[in-house]
Amino acid sequence: MKNQLWMCLAACLCWACGSDDRPLTVTVTNPLDLERTGEMVEVPMETVAERLHLSDTAQVVVLDADGSQVPYQMTYDEKLIFPVTVAAKGNAVYTIQTGTPLPVDVKACGRPYPERDDDMAWENDLAGFRAYGPALQARGERGFGYDLFAKYNTTAPVLEEMYAKQLDAESWKKVNALRAKGDHKAADALVNTFTYHVDHGFGMDCYAVGPTLGAGVAALMTADSAIVYPWCYREGEVLDNGPLRFTVRLTFGPVAVEADTAVVETRLITLDAGSYLNRTSVSYAGLRQAAPIVTGIVLHEPDGAVVADAAGGYMTYVDPTTGPDQGKLFMGAAFPGPLEGAKPVLFSPEEKRRRNNADGHVLAFSRYEPGDAYVYYWGFAWSKGAIRTPDAWNSYMADCARKVREPLQVTVE
Repeated sequence: MKNQLWMCLAACLCWACGSDDRPLTVTVTNPLDLERTGEMVEVPMETVAERLHLSDTAQVVVLDADGSQVPYQMTYDEKLIFPVTVAAKGNAVYTIQTGTPLPVDVKACGRPYPERDDDMAWENDLAGFRAYGPALQARGERGFGYDLFAKYNTTAPVLEEMYAKQLDAESWKKVNALRAKGDHKAADALVNTFTYHVDHGFGMDCYAVGPTLGAGVAALMTADSAIVYPWCYREGEVLDNGPLRFTVRLTFGPVAVEADTAVVETRLITLDAGSYLNRTSVSYAGLRQAAPIVTGIVLHEPDGAVVADAAGGYMTYVDPTTGPDQGKLFMGAAFPGPLEGAKPVLFSPEEKRRRNNADGHVLAFSRYEPGDAYVYYWGFAWSKGAIRTPDAWNSYMADCARKVREPLQVTVE
């Protein structure tokens, strides 16, 4: 699948200046002692247009040091983004100039699924995700947390196909007919041929969310350390839809937080091609006092494998998945800002019953100041994919935490 929108936008940039073929040099500097591969950098489109004196029909290309084209995308906030590779403690030079860009395969995309209770689902070449929407909340379900679609054996988008098969009316008509005749074994066997809860060779939904923070939701806490669970999102707007970046704005609430009775949460979620992690910026309107905030990953074992490294800026958990022979899900979150702490927190027996038998969360603790944005990264890998062991995942997450705390430096000449 090719994304035509970005090509159309590139062709339709309208600037009043005359053309100029002099290239723009972008130098990317890596402050860390580890190689950065496939990491996305941003250049303001205003800078590109002004420096290149683009005409109203001009197109641009991004070239690496060898003169090969690099895929790029123009984003809703008027940035030109492209993936780079930079050696440890090194520099890499890229060129932006007028030219005809090659087509780019879509690697990051998503949309709302009103046909499935308003799910907002998105994916890249490595993983898929979803947040539950207003139709699900209207049914009374407490879909607080993020859900996951494990993915492997392909870098192409698969969620459209997975949803289409899961929701196919004719398939369910046959299933219900078998159940009406009492042939439940045959009905279950038929369901297993199309449901996304079974791996058909490229991925599946094998994650249990329940009324918890799921795969990495951030939530405010009260003074007595009670989590203020968000409900399903109220409004959702897709801002970027590939080929290299998906961005969605989700609005929640209003909810009561201590004395503030109408707190509205907004999340800006960005998933780039080549990353297991979503960048998420959370803000709260209507909150007048600073409040503790946690990022949580649900625990499905009371003594599961957890790393909670507040000083290192990351936490991980090895999730057992929902069935046999489904591998493991390596969960994680990374934090560019300082943390006050990170640790597993188990539910009481009473709360465990209210949380569909989940055992608790691994939580990272911070503080939210009114008017600020709380930024963090969350995501997962599947043991059937490229990252197969907890040690490999922990190494990936430790590196990610270092990268978000020391981002690549971009200069334009």
